[in-house]
Amino acid sequence: MMGFIPALLNPAMPFVRNALLAGILSSLLFGTLGAVVTVKRISGLAGAISHAVLGGIGMALFLSARGILPGLPPLVGALVFALLAAGIIGFVSLKARQREDSVINAVWAIGMSVGVLFIAKTPGYADPMSYLFGNILLVSTRDLVMLAVLDVIVVFLAWRYYPQIEASSFDEEFARVRGVPTDAVFMVTLAITAIAVVLLQTFVGIVMVIAMLTLPAGTAGFSAKNLASMMLGGSILSAVFSAGGLALSWTLDLPAGAVVVVLAGAAFLTVSAITALRSKRRSAGGSAV
Repeated sequence: MMGFIPALLNPAMPFVRNALLAGILSSLLFGTLGAVVTVKRISGLAGAISHAVLGGIGMALFLSARGILPGLPPLVGALVFALLAAGIIGFVSLKARQREDSVINAVWAIGMSVGVLFIAKTPGYADPMSYLFGNILLVSTRDLVMLAVLDVIVVFLAWRYYPQIEASSFDEEFARVRGVPTDAVFMVTLAITAIAVVLLQTFVGIVMVIAMLTLPAGTAGFSAKNLASMMLGGSILSAVFSAGGLALSWTLDLPAGAVVVVLAGAAFLTVSAITALRSKRRSAGGSAV
């Protein structure tokens, strides 16, 4: 089997270069959004949204196959359900926080169940798995353009509204007292995350999206001094894990997404263990004094 670097430089294998570019472009989203998701502890919301989109995919396949809306892309249905799920979860989170977990689980289960029902009534063979468990080696140039556009939007919003995002992420009550529209920031964050989750999971897969929204940013968080450094660190780590995982998976003939997640998870657990040991030694040294 051809090595990764020769394959990357081979003009006849553009899909390898596309996969690497997709990993790098995705890293900006994973790092920027992942930092906010991690700090606000809303990773469960991202997981619920990523599974609820099966309802939209199933609906789009059904409407297209039945001729009701011919040619309706499953991606459109997924985006509709993702934004709907984000809106429901966000509204309940703001109005009834004590029931947030129940609503997250309900949206997760109902979205997937609706998708199964639509698919069961779709004429012919409908396979939604290709949309839920994407393959980074199948990323097209059009996909790369969509990722690049979303990167620009997310990075611009993070730069333009960084003070509001940071304030509402670390101390929501204080930020609200200072006049920051925390509810609006929260809802916009959920909406952008929903769109990113849909696009990313169709390219790299649902497992990689959920893991990469938390692991790189969480790893960077051990040494980050503020939200900006956490975003930057998470983006760099995401790019390293994506490129390293892609190269390793190509060399060992393994699924790329799974290898990337294993690398990210191993790094997170290693840094967590080192941080815990250092903290324990400092506590022991302080007690001895």
